[in-house]
Amino acid sequence: MDIKKGVACLLCLLLVGCSKPQEPKEAVASINGYAVTLDEFEAGFTQSPFASREDKAKARKDYFNNLINQKLILQDAQQKNIDKDKEFLKSIEHFWEQSLLTVALGVKTKEIAGSLRISQENIRRLYDQMVKEGATTKSYEELYPQLKWQAQKQMESQALNDWIETLRKNAQIKVSKDLLKGNQ
Repeated sequence: MDIKKGVACLLCLLLVGCSKPQEPKEAVASINGYAVTLDEFEAGFTQSPFASREDKAKARKDYFNNLINQKLILQDAQQKNIDKDKEFLKSIEHFWEQSLLTVALGVKTKEIAGSLRISQENIRRLYDQMVKEGATTKSYEELYPQLKWQAQKQMESQALNDWIETLRKNAQIKVSKDLLKGNQ
């Protein structure tokens, strides 16, 4: 890190550290010392299946009781050190990797989609190929939206594959072929 960036980071930390502390939010419940804020309750309720029930008052009460039960089960699991179990930690790592992979691919796909321009020639080429293969009897105009979408997806897929190939080319990858042979 260069000196300017280091100083900027230090100033940011000082400003954040010296800022006025936030007022603690009022808890709607405390479960063995764990505070459940109104914001946490509302966000959880809104995203839960309970929110779609017609009787909102009963749904909120049921969700609240369910939330308390969840917190009690989690606290019990932590007291029993289940949260430190090797298999549990592996499953968390796997979940984290899969979630990060999904988000990273989504971000890259949006980036790619925003930069692609589908040419009319490309769309026409797809249509001509379908006609040649006997895959359609519809007119170009009827199929145009579908063809454009298909061309977009093909170009996105190719650009994503090109990106991954660039990542591979720029990486230092070492493979132990002897170890791989033993697992085949």
